[in-house]
Amino acid sequence: MAATALPPLPPQFKSIQHHLRTAQELDKREPVVAYYCRLYAMQTGMKIDSKTPECRKFLSKLMDQLEAMKKQFGDNEAVTQEIVGSAHVENYALKMFLYADNEDRAGQFHKNMIKSFYTASLLIDVLTVFGELSEENIQHRKYARWKAAYIHNCLKNGETPQPGPIGMEGESFADVEREEAGSSSLHSGTTQPASSSTHEANNTPTSNYTGIHIPPGAHAPANTPAEVPHNTGETSNTIQPAPQNIPLVDPSLYSAQSAGEVRLTPEDFARAQKYCKYAGSALQYEDVSTAVQYLQKALKLLITGRE
Repeated sequence: MAATALPPLPPQFKSIQHHLRTAQELDKREPVVAYYCRLYAMQTGMKIDSKTPECRKFLSKLMDQLEAMKKQFGDNEAVTQEIVGSAHVENYALKMFLYADNEDRAGQFHKNMIKSFYTASLLIDVLTVFGELSEENIQHRKYARWKAAYIHNCLKNGETPQPGPIGMEGESFADVEREEAGSSSLHSGTTQPASSSTHEANNTPTSNYTGIHIPPGAHAPANTPAEVPHNTGETSNTIQPAPQNIPLVDPSLYSAQSAGEVRLTPEDFARAQKYCKYAGSALQYEDVSTAVQYLQKALKLLITGRE
């Protein structure tokens, strides 16, 4: 848990309030993810305003939190090595996304799954601290934001949402943000208005998502939903881990032999290492399917020099 309380959030930093609140919620359950949420907020805040006195004061306290956390978890590879940290955050974002997606496809619509879609989109934002997002993550973020807004608006209007990927017009994300902003406050005890920069309706996709490549439950880890907002008064039932569909091992790997002329480049070794790190992070979440997929990619690359 971060030791230093933050001062009131400056109005200029409205766009990062949700990431900071997510960090608070994950401090005990996922401190590494909480660390990177704060790092994202710090980097984004520096770009927004690092000169105004109130902003400088806020960023200074936030930096104190980050330094305290880094010292506390200094021997954790997920903090000291970016490639491990990236895999850790990405797998947790995927965990939230797949929980919500499985609930959605099963027609189980509730605030917890909306929050999981919402949290997944915020954590994909956080992945930008490691570099540019992959096209798959960009797609997942857009879909998660759109689904959270769509299901929220349906439930609010007494309508039954349509499960799964569908072609829908853009939904406003503002209501979801207002509800999330009111569910819990930052350390300062203040609650800021909903952000109008990062998650506005004009950022929600309007394209048809019927072709989105998210097989239901194909690589879903044990279901661990995001926390229910504190002001709902709801209690969530214990959710049993979903059975996992383990992918078949590629038969060609059994007979594959490295040709004498195959020479692996430093980039090949880096990619293989990345796949192994991703597999290790997936196993932390009991996500056997994803771990198998990454290990097969690493093995094929090392044996054949091709992906």
